[in-house]
Amino acid sequence: MRALLATRKGRAALVWWSVWVLCLTPLLAVVYWVGTDQMTADPVARSLRYLGEWGLRLLVIGLALTPLKRLSGWCWVMPLRRMIGLYGFFYVCLHLLTYVVIDQGLDWDAIWKDIVKRPYITIGFAAFLLLLPLAITSTNAMMKRLGCKRWLRLHRLCYVIAPLGVVHYDLLVKADARWPIFYGVLTILCLGARLPMFQRGTRPSGPAREARPVPSQA
Repeated sequence: MRALLATRKGRAALVWWSVWVLCLTPLLAVVYWVGTDQMTADPVARSLRYLGEWGLRLLVIGLALTPLKRLSGWCWVMPLRRMIGLYGFFYVCLHLLTYVVIDQGLDWDAIWKDIVKRPYITIGFAAFLLLLPLAITSTNAMMKRLGCKRWLRLHRLCYVIAPLGVVHYDLLVKADARWPIFYGVLTILCLGARLPMFQRGTRPSGPAREARPVPSQA
């Protein structure tokens, strides 16, 4: 371990794998609760909310890494964006699959009626559709294929997806709006930090400046 921490590459690998394990922990928690029969009286509702919350959390965290780097100068956080974003997409997929397969039993008529009649499901499904191309194009190969400018324009959809996720969450919880408000404020701060007026003098110059974007905010 000491030899691993002695090099910059070794420390970066340790941080990457530590974050990887932390991102996987919520899923392991669900598996443990199910295996030990510790779910609530309505395990489907709890799983739906828990997986959706973690999907939103990770998407907002991924959105926050760029302003964090600009304010702190911590360049080491940037390579984590793609992993955290894809983990967010992973939990959103689990959230959607739990709803479609377990909650609705693949009843496509009922699912379609929910999408049309329930605003929070309409908004959540729209956010998923917008998130899908970001996940598909999150690889370096896709970035090269699309070209840097087109890739960046496409991945700016994250500026729409995160607010939609917050609104979806707020409409879902109904009574207790503390967490949706928290994520909403954090999302506004992350988006506001990207405005030109707040970026002056925050980007490093010379070799420290990024040569190209790091996928992905998906």
